[in-house]
Amino acid sequence: MKRYFIILISLFLAIPVYAQPTAYKNRWEKAPSRIPHNSSVDAPLMGNGDLTMSVGYKNGKLSYYLSKNDFWRLRSKADGLSGPRVVGILDLKIEGFNDASFSAEQLLNNGITSSWLKNQQQGLEAKSWVSATDNLIFIELTATGKAVKVSIGLTAPDNSMANLKTGKSEGIDWLNRSFQDHVDISTEVAVAIKQLNYTSDTINIELGKPLILALAVESNFKAKDPLAHVLSQIKKINTRSVTKIAQKHNQWWERYWNRSSVMVADSVLMKAYYQGLYTMAACSRDPKFPPGLFGWVTTETPMWNGDYHLNYNFQAPFYGLFSANRLDQAIPHDAPLLDFMLRGEWYAKNVTDTRGILYPVGIGPLGIEVTRDFEQYMHGPNFEKGGLFFGQRSNAAYGLLNMAQHWRTTHDASYGKKIYPYALAVASFWEDYLKYEGGKYVIYGDAIHEGSGKDKNPILSLGLVRNTFDLMIDLSSALKLDEKRQEKWKDILNKLSDFPVQTRNGVKVFRYTEEGTAWWNDNGLGIQHIYPANAITLDDKDELLTIARNTIGEMKRWHDSNTSNSFFAAAIRVGYDPVVIMDELHKYALRTYPNGFDLNNPHGIENSCTVANALNEMLCMSAGNVIRLFNIPKGQDASFKNIRAWGAFLVSARLDKGQVSEVKIKSEKGKPCMIINPWPDKKVLLIRNGKKAEVLYGNRIYFNTKINELIEMQSL
Repeated sequence: MKRYFIILISLFLAIPVYAQPTAYKNRWEKAPSRIPHNSSVDAPLMGNGDLTMSVGYKNGKLSYYLSKNDFWRLRSKADGLSGPRVVGILDLKIEGFNDASFSAEQLLNNGITSSWLKNQQQGLEAKSWVSATDNLIFIELTATGKAVKVSIGLTAPDNSMANLKTGKSEGIDWLNRSFQDHVDISTEVAVAIKQLNYTSDTINIELGKPLILALAVESNFKAKDPLAHVLSQIKKINTRSVTKIAQKHNQWWERYWNRSSVMVADSVLMKAYYQGLYTMAACSRDPKFPPGLFGWVTTETPMWNGDYHLNYNFQAPFYGLFSANRLDQAIPHDAPLLDFMLRGEWYAKNVTDTRGILYPVGIGPLGIEVTRDFEQYMHGPNFEKGGLFFGQRSNAAYGLLNMAQHWRTTHDASYGKKIYPYALAVASFWEDYLKYEGGKYVIYGDAIHEGSGKDKNPILSLGLVRNTFDLMIDLSSALKLDEKRQEKWKDILNKLSDFPVQTRNGVKVFRYTEEGTAWWNDNGLGIQHIYPANAITLDDKDELLTIARNTIGEMKRWHDSNTSNSFFAAAIRVGYDPVVIMDELHKYALRTYPNGFDLNNPHGIENSCTVANALNEMLCMSAGNVIRLFNIPKGQDASFKNIRAWGAFLVSARLDKGQVSEVKIKSEKGKPCMIINPWPDKKVLLIRNGKKAEVLYGNRIYFNTKINELIEMQSL
């Protein structure tokens, strides 16, 4: 008979400025007493963006699952043997606790997680955290009631493809795991564990004397000899150094939370907002190795190989990071896409006979293609020249969406130069792939959904193409590169086929394709041209916006296992009823596990920032370089600081009893600024760097800015 336990996670948000520190408690009954097969979807999660850890409990054993974003089996082969792998498992076997209850509490302000095991006479508290600034882990075990006997084991899952070595050196247990045979790129990782105040494999934890464990973890991508590195690191750790490491850890998290903040009246949404940002801070910071589908790896056989799935799953958790001003967490997104360009060029030449790049559905880091030669699909239409495409031509263009958002919200020239070759390759592909007929550029043979067939003018691809060439014109002008090609790009934008439409239930809505798939009942790709492709804004014609709102109303995909992360933002972008949006967002936030993972969604971290992204868009929308404040239900108060907007602006404002105040705009790059007047029919005074300046009026306020200029706005 399966055992069950109760997990309690108390989420404490130490958020400065407008959001006050608030404690949130979540409970669930009868949760599986094990780590789920695919990921730690219902467990406390810790990490520093490179090293990650989750915890589970079963039959008297407390298990810490260690994973690392750069530890994969790296082979370009869909053999089920490639993908991210577990680094190791720290097992703490507690004597006499087979029937113990289990609960956990996690502080979002710094990720410190406490787990409690209790039986009738004894208790054990395990406080654990992953250092934000070093690849170090600390676990403190405290006995209550009477002494507790604990056995420590450092293991790894069985895997015939892995090389595993374990040993002991000067009282330090270590583990070394690698994939070196039949791979394209060798990987290696090492773990060392040290007891700071006890010295035995089986320890009797005395009352008043907690056991403190320190672990060091590193890979061959960060250290030439990972085992020598972790042994050297762990030998330096003592009880005094832990205090200094903890101070640095807390300082990092304080800086992270100070990047931006929001406040709305709904405590459920507030918890979900910061939970998502915590999740991405914990699993995304390594600039070469972003998190895979699940973020945390607890099994050697994750579904979909735990890969970077390129037709939205990989990109989705990054959507909200730009407006939330968490650029360090967003940067890792780009690396695998840039590293795959050589193979993408090969596919473009050999599959579609075009220039540029063509990407399959799933890739890994460092140019690895984990869906190559997928035997299950080899003799069907989804398989082309060794690659698994499902008939889709849009994956590389989809990969450009977050890059475009990064550029538009920063206008960082060095970043623009980094992504320019990729963006140009996407543009070159579509220049060749589009067919010009009847005065329009047309897309043929491009599946809207995986395996939907040779669709004509899939609506998502039409949006992605618009995003591509709009971005290319901006990049080309800013960087003064390929300016002679802009005439062609502008021609494509002016003559690209219109979005296909149809009538359903008496209203005009978008059609998924012009010819081919008309509608899909369990997915929202039919609105992704709105968001994240940015192809429709509130400045578009009323007829187009009406069709867009009708489509949102007809779909109602507020809770969708594939596209909730884009559906809310799309509804906001076209001016759908904010009362409905806020109500559905509240319901959505309630359908999660305590750690914020979407309930029963098999796709891992993809919805981490769904709530954060939606709230940022409602509070400060800037698509199309027009800033719009507080598109929220009437009568609700809200405030925010440093939401990052198109044009490289950091925007802050407050809404109190229907009155907008404290509007501040920090201009990082000196771009012109346009904002919808927060005070309709009133004149607006600009205060530039503390000095009163010009008075403006009108529905749209337009003004020039200077680099690093702070502009405050007041109504007159």
